[in-house]
Amino acid sequence: MQFIDQAEIQVQAGDGGDGLVAFRREKYVPTGGPSGGNGGRGGSVFLKAVQNLQTLLDFQYNHIFKADNGARGGPNNRTGAAGRDRVIEVPCGTMIYNADTNELLGDLVEPEQTFCVARGGKGGLGNQHFLSNHNRAPEKALPGLPGDVRSLRLELKLLAEVGIIGLPNAGKSTLIAALSAARPKIANYPFTTLVPNLGVVRKPSGDGTVFADIPGLIEGAHLGVGLGHDFLRHVERTRLLLHLIDATGEDPISDYQTIQQELGAYGRGLADRPQILALNKIDAVEPDELIALVERLQDLTQSAVFQISAVTRAGLDALLRKIWQELEQLEQLEVDEAVAPLSSESRDSLLA
Repeated sequence: MQFIDQAEIQVQAGDGGDGLVAFRREKYVPTGGPSGGNGGRGGSVFLKAVQNLQTLLDFQYNHIFKADNGARGGPNNRTGAAGRDRVIEVPCGTMIYNADTNELLGDLVEPEQTFCVARGGKGGLGNQHFLSNHNRAPEKALPGLPGDVRSLRLELKLLAEVGIIGLPNAGKSTLIAALSAARPKIANYPFTTLVPNLGVVRKPSGDGTVFADIPGLIEGAHLGVGLGHDFLRHVERTRLLLHLIDATGEDPISDYQTIQQELGAYGRGLADRPQILALNKIDAVEPDELIALVERLQDLTQSAVFQISAVTRAGLDALLRKIWQELEQLEQLEVDEAVAPLSSESRDSLLA
């Protein structure tokens, strides 16, 4: 399946139906009066987040989406039928921008979350609304109002709790394949992975946690070099970063610094995101060299360095325990931050 994470579309809501000019002509009702009904409202266009979509591929060739127009008003004060709404399904994590002004209109994160991007026009008034003492037989009705027309830019940011980052050929795809049921392309050359890969890793409690393998990060990625500029946006959604370093690389220390510089240059708080550092491919490095490398990384980062081999699965259990621990701490921190304002408001109300 082709991975598309940006698309531009045009949405057009339905026009409101016209009001009707009509008069009652019934037996034994000599002064029937006006009876033209109102036009029906036009259909609106909605975007709806669904879980069964992972890409914006559906919008690569289909760019225009229209809702139905409202029907014209009928005689005997009958209102015209409303136009049918148009509901467009998008993946969870889709951000909606006004393509003309670049304004963020909505962010669909939760499944079944719906956002109206174009509202249908109101139906026109029939001549019954213009009856007055001065005009007993109005022959005036209003046309329906046009529906909204908008050009939108859709941008998908994958929803994953853990983002696996690192230089090409660091073993990110091998790791996500070892931890989950995902089966990405794996080969012994850089840029094997051309699109982000998602994998669900089971916690000891049985819940699933989504890991994302973010490809294409090299020096200059934030400027568009390689593929990193296309996929760095997906790191923004993650709560925790797993920084993978190739222990067999020419200069693992420089590799670590390169990724950190790219995160800082990209901005949006990525450099401040909690990180876990893992040294991969330890099975291919001499023990003495490995010890020296780990000491250098610990001195540089002032944090623990996990030693793993995604191929042999060495060290993966300890790494996962650390990941679950960090995620629990982040969840507790979010709960505490959400409760703190409520507690202060309750305290102020009691003092009042």
